Amino acid sequence: MNTIEQQLWEYIDGTLDETTKKTVEEKIMSDPEIKTQYEDLLKLNSVLGTLDLDEPSMSFTRNVMESVSTLPAPVAMKTQVDKKIIYCIGGFFVISLLALFGYVLYHSNISMPKFNVNLNYNLDQYITPTVLYSFLFFDLVIGLVFLDLFLRKRISKH
Repeated sequence: MNTIEQQLWEYIDGTLDETTKKTVEEKIMSDPEIKTQYEDLLKLNSVLGTLDLDEPSMSFTRNVMESVSTLPAPVAMKTQVDKKIIYCIGGFFVISLLALFGYVLYHSNISMPKFNVNLNYNLDQYITPTVLYSFLFFDLVIGLVFLDLFLRKRISKH
């Protein structure tokens, strides 16, 4: 549909604003071809207005609902993605990140500072009988707590 025909239809329907309405009226008055087109559209509009609309029968809705109810209900589509595909994609990204990390490490200049650590400790001054007995006591308490938890779980299962 060209623009003048669309404007004529909107003019006939009365949906144009005032400025556009005036320009369309001027075109109708000045151009005989547009005037004949306008008259043809007016005739067509009046013929369409006189047509009787067909109405569905009174039981139309009931018949449609009955036919719909006899059809099987659509099943929801359950799509499953294969886990192998997910693992492959994840593996690809992990390998890519590891390769990138390795590349960065290979091309970087990493040097560790030199520490002068004296490892000659006199352990006899740190490991005294009191420290040894307290360590063994602490281990015994922890062992008894875990034994208690283990026995409570076995009893609760039976």
